[in-house]
Amino acid sequence: MSQARIDLLNRVILEVAAHGIGDRSLRELADAVGTSHRMLIYHFGSRDGLVAAIVEAVEASQREVFRHAAADGGDAEEVARATWASVTSPDVLPFVRLFFEAVVYASRHGGAAFTAPSLETAGLAAQQAGLAPDPVSARLAVAVVRGLLIDVVTEDHPEQADAAFELFLSLLPPTDDAARRPREQP
Repeated sequence: MSQARIDLLNRVILEVAAHGIGDRSLRELADAVGTSHRMLIYHFGSRDGLVAAIVEAVEASQREVFRHAAADGGDAEEVARATWASVTSPDVLPFVRLFFEAVVYASRHGGAAFTAPSLETAGLAAQQAGLAPDPVSARLAVAVVRGLLIDVVTEDHPEQADAAFELFLSLLPPTDDAARRPREQP
């Protein structure tokens, strides 16, 4: 990927995270980021190609947060809490909103892979934490987190989503490390 494409994509992502993508045309998006619609077509092929690139980049950045939390060590619950704290921070919430907007767009205009990359990352994180990868549990965790993120971006009570996340963690079977210490109750 060329540096010009990366730079342009980053400008578009910041723009649509702040103002949404909705039904904005390539011309409108190009004007907003100081380029031409022809440059967007050159780098992304079409509006659908641009949305796919946005989705891929936003999803990759969310997976990177998870990877960093897993690489920092700690047990599975500590990694989950660090990731939750990161994706619910005020600086990241515009990108979470953008992710959900892109999911809706992709569902109407031909999909992009939204869950498979997250499941792969969850499997790698499980291995780093010394756990056997479990695709069904990983899918459940991804679904719960995404559902709670919908609450965070649409509700006025993020502390309730935080409490629900803690409750979810408390329902998971303990890891070897977690079994050695008392589990916190939400």
